[in-house]
Amino acid sequence: MAKTTSTYVCTECGWQAAKWVGRCGECQQWGTVEVRGAPKATLARTVRPSAPEVGSEARPITQVSGDEVKHRQTGIAELDRVLGGGIVPGAAILMSGEPGVGKSTLLLDVAARIARHGARVLYVSGEESVGQIRMRAERTNALEETLFLASETDLATVLGHIEATQPGLLVIDSVQTLASDQVEGIAGGPSQVREVAAALIRVAKQQAIPVVLVGHVTKDGSVAGPRLLEHLVDVVCHFEGDRNTALRFLRSLKNRFGPTDEVGCFEMTGGGIAEVADPSGLFLSRGSSPVSGTCATVAMEGRRALPVEIQALVAKSATPNPRRVTSGVDASRVAMILAVLERRAGLRLHDQDVYVSTVGGVKLSEPGADLAIALAVLSAVSDRALAHDLVAFGELSLAGEIRPVSSGTQRIAEARRLGYSSIIDSSVGTLAEARRSTAGQPVGSP
Repeated sequence: MAKTTSTYVCTECGWQAAKWVGRCGECQQWGTVEVRGAPKATLARTVRPSAPEVGSEARPITQVSGDEVKHRQTGIAELDRVLGGGIVPGAAILMSGEPGVGKSTLLLDVAARIARHGARVLYVSGEESVGQIRMRAERTNALEETLFLASETDLATVLGHIEATQPGLLVIDSVQTLASDQVEGIAGGPSQVREVAAALIRVAKQQAIPVVLVGHVTKDGSVAGPRLLEHLVDVVCHFEGDRNTALRFLRSLKNRFGPTDEVGCFEMTGGGIAEVADPSGLFLSRGSSPVSGTCATVAMEGRRALPVEIQALVAKSATPNPRRVTSGVDASRVAMILAVLERRAGLRLHDQDVYVSTVGGVKLSEPGADLAIALAVLSAVSDRALAHDLVAFGELSLAGEIRPVSSGTQRIAEARRLGYSSIIDSSVGTLAEARRSTAGQPVGSP
């Protein structure tokens, strides 16, 4: 008899190993490698070829029509921007985000808008009852006759609802709450999530029904469940925002039908989610007179130029270890900029408390804000305000040089549109030259 061999497979990403290991070599997750009966290579030898079904034969690419998979607008311009123009029929979209950020509210609004144009929409929730969804729909004005609601946690029942309603859009809130009695494990487990997602995506592809799956997130902000889920879907979107502010950002992490560097801006209001077409004034606090310790910059969120004001405060420290407090900017990046200011600009900051923050709660992670942070700290130390019409952007190197950043032309155009006439970027060369160029600017007091 042939010797029966076993293989070890990661339940998160599908990586295979010849022996058991505690950590997956692909996704680096601990405790996800499980034993399987036989390797796929052995099973492949026993699979016999079969004739394809009628209508599914392989065709030349020139004879395949692309009209059936064109983008269809949802009625929300910011969402269409992120998706690449709209929802593609048969596409599988994974929407992730922290609890309470507004995923369900946004998708209910999308479902109502599509149903308003005559299409049938099926909204399945495993977390709320239909009565609770109706209450939210009344508040957000999302009541439509062709919007069907169901509260189910069984996969077979959900498939039955799909056959009965024949929807033009399917929303599952959330994929971790559904389970199939054909698979072992509890709802939300790796095997259940994999089976549920595969079944729903198979129905979406066969019937050309776009399906939106809401996914939970882990403590570090990534999508919960097996990593294979992100490979199965066509689009992965992340809905993020700060609980202390009403602003929300929708980012595309994966998109087979469009770009992955677009960002949609939304605002949480009492009547639901409202799109923000021009967020230029949300992160600026332009008063009547200049204030020391402030500097405006133009950051890039995807392909969108976003003006942001950075504020800095420097005060004498009362402790042996001065504090470095940041909000909205990377703390390690600010520490590097302060070191460059001490070494290249001659500032004495080793005995000063430094506070750096952005206006409006926006988070900046790109290096293009380095120059604005440095100028804000310089302004705070000297207690001299920069010009009211000055904007700065550029990456600061350890040698004190200002390096160019991407989309410089677009940043300048956005600054000009908002009325900024003085622009400091990589053309000034070094931090010392940038400091001298701002020395003669009008000043004011707080």
